[in-house]
Parts: sequence; structure tokens; C-alpha cells
Amino acid sequence: MMNLKNSNILVTGGTGFVGSHLVEELVGQDANVVTTFLTTNPLSYFFTQKLNKKVSMAHIDVCDFDAVFDLITKSRIDYIFHLAAQPLVETAFYNPKQTLYTNIIGIINVLESARLFPKVMGVIVASSDKAYGKLQNKKYLETDPLKGNHPYEVSKSSADLIAYSYYKTYNLPVVITRFGNIYGEGDLNFSRIIPGIMKSLITHEALEIRSNGKYIRDYLYVKDVVNGYILLAQHFEKIKGEAFNFGSTDTLSVLEVIKLFEKKLNKKISFKVLNTAKNEIPYQSLNYSKIMRLGWKPKHTFNSTILNIYKWYKKYYS
Repeated sequence: MMNLKNSNILVTGGTGFVGSHLVEELVGQDANVVTTFLTTNPLSYFFTQKLNKKVSMAHIDVCDFDAVFDLITKSRIDYIFHLAAQPLVETAFYNPKQTLYTNIIGIINVLESARLFPKVMGVIVASSDKAYGKLQNKKYLETDPLKGNHPYEVSKSSADLIAYSYYKTYNLPVVITRFGNIYGEGDLNFSRIIPGIMKSLITHEALEIRSNGKYIRDYLYVKDVVNGYILLAQHFEKIKGEAFNFGSTDTLSVLEVIKLFEKKLNKKISFKVLNTAKNEIPYQSLNYSKIMRLGWKPKHTFNSTILNIYKWYKKYYS
């Protein structure tokens, strides 16, 4: 079983929303953490938790192979969590070239560096339920084909296939993770539904819903995601080359999420349905029985997390 203590761990995109929670946990387990970043926000979770004082930060674009390889070799990295990506579906619609380039070249550079530097013992790849593309009203299984057919989905399908090819061809120890909609303290992408709700409640601006409000997703709390990453890292030897879905019991439409938040916080959320979303998938939910056999299950729900998340955003806006 992998011991995180004193391991040299690279988290690409570690200053982002999910990355910062992962970095926080790794630091808590006494790992030596290095993170890449492109921009910084002093109000982000990463900085408010003072993680910048506890890790090494490298101002590197994962699309720059020489910089990535140099960082991995100089830092003598043992394990890599590859989270750096262009994460927004709408951005991908308007800027497909940049999304495809970042999400595909980025993973190639990380995998190729790991292949060339024999000290790297494992790469965990952050993917998404979007890699599966559109499935009609059934839960995705890891054995389902990867059939993304729009730029963001294709970038995820491609990255997963590339990662798997490095395992099959070069025996590179890779594990792929696929998540639904991740939420929690520190998500500053306000085009997403949970940060959007929080902004609307605190600033009294109307929430704009890009879809028709009926699209269904799994909503997974960020700490559950981090627990999943750590569990996989600890079992690396026996799961190389595999993919794992992470889902939740909160499988809801956007309008259902709004109702739940209104009830829990006892506040009215003002919103308007724009119905302008392009290329969105109407129904997405993940079967996560495979990862449950390793001992993971979601410990949090909206009901147990909403109040703390609301407090975090109130502090952010103050």
C-alpha cells in the first residue's frame, strides 16, 4: 500500500477548486507536494487555507513538455495527480481549439514525462462522466464505450484513451477517475449551478440557468472526491490500467437542486431559465459499484454540506 508520508507528489492544477482540497489532504498526510499553476486568486480556497506556504508552486503550463519534464525530474516525483485542464463545457463550445489542445496535449506531456522518468510510480488522471458522451437514461459503467461527440466531451474521451494506451503499450501505471458534478467550498466558476446559487443568494442577483433546468446530474461533494483519489493511490499496485466511476445519491435536476437549497437555507432563490445551453447531455449518472468494492462510498450529501458551503461563500463575498 502506498505511503503518502514523505512521498514527492505532483498535483497539476493544484491551486484550482478540486486540486486545492486534494493538496490540503496530501499536506495533512505529510507528503511533499508540488503544484503547477497558471493564475492565482488570493480569495481562492488554496490561498485562504494558506496552502501556498505548505507546498512548492511552479508557474508552468502543462502544454509545455520541457517545463513539465524538467519539473518532474528536478522534484524527483513519485506520484502524479493530473487535474490541470480547461474544465468548462461552455468555454469548450466557443473555444474548441484551446480546450482540445490543453486537455489532450496536457495529458500527453504528463504521461510522456512519467514514461521517461523511471522514479514515477503512478499517475492518477482526473476525467469526467462527460468522457462517455450521451447515454439514454442509464447509469454509466466503466465498460461503456467512450463516445464524446462535442469538443469538451471529446477532450475527455481522448485523454482517457491516451492514458490507457500508455498503460497498455508502455506498462505505465495509470488509473483513470470519472466524476459527476463536483461541488463544495472554493468553487469559483460561477457559471456552475452551486456557485451560481450561492452568488445569487448573497448578492441578490437573479440566477441564470443556461439549460432548461431539467438536465439531471450526480452531485458529489469535493471531500468525497479527495477521499477517492487517496484510496486509489493507496491501492495503486492492484488497479493499474483501470478506470473508476465516482457517483452519489444526489442525482437531481437543476430545478430540484434549487428547491433543495431553498428548503435547507429557508431562502428564496430568484432565477430565470435561459434555455441557451449548447451540446449539453440531458441525463448523466454514474454507476459506482466498482469503486465501492475497494471501500469507497460518498459520505456527504447536499443535506449535510449546504450550510457550511453557504457560510464559506458568505465569507468569500464579505
